[in-house]
Amino acid sequence: MNVLLDNLSLFREGFIGTLKLTGASALVAIVLGVIVAGFRVSPVPPLRIFGTLWVTLLRNTPLTLLFLVAFFVVPKVLFPDLDSFLLAVAACGFYTSAFVAEAVRSGINTVPLGQAEAARSIGMTFTQTMRLIVLPQATRTVVPPLSSIFIALTKNTAIAGAFNNVDLFNVSKTLSNDGYDITMIFIWITLAYLIVTYAINGLFRLLEHRLEVAR
Repeated sequence: MNVLLDNLSLFREGFIGTLKLTGASALVAIVLGVIVAGFRVSPVPPLRIFGTLWVTLLRNTPLTLLFLVAFFVVPKVLFPDLDSFLLAVAACGFYTSAFVAEAVRSGINTVPLGQAEAARSIGMTFTQTMRLIVLPQATRTVVPPLSSIFIALTKNTAIAGAFNNVDLFNVSKTLSNDGYDITMIFIWITLAYLIVTYAINGLFRLLEHRLEVAR
């Protein structure tokens, strides 16, 4: 208990850092994931190829490798002054976007093809059909897998702590170096992660219930 009480402000800073990183990465993943999912079902072959390559490459690349690229390659080649938080968001967000894209694509495939054909027959473009007809219906199917994806994202953000990002894992490193009992440190860190993941699970269950009621 002493490790928590003696370092409450540090734990709070790490907890908030994890929340910020998870939230920002989730936003990036949703935006990119929906766009890439649209590419994967697009009637334009180059877009389908791009979407397939994006998903295949990112899903089969270790997240740690993406962090290494983000922190050691991107600053040298593209953005030398980019903040470490933004680099971590990019690594987590891009990686997670591949899984979001597959979840959204699966949801799109559950919508009867005839509805999209009917929309196009009355002059709607592919983008309008996706935005107004397909995606609203696909949302009900997409919500459950997104819960698991964002819980996994929360746990994946721990890698950012190894790159001196302020999060819960970074707190554990700092306190361990200060000589505190590593067992107690990890107990409190684990409880903090459980709070975040249970909150995400609860929010998605509530959203799923509301969508079921709306149906």
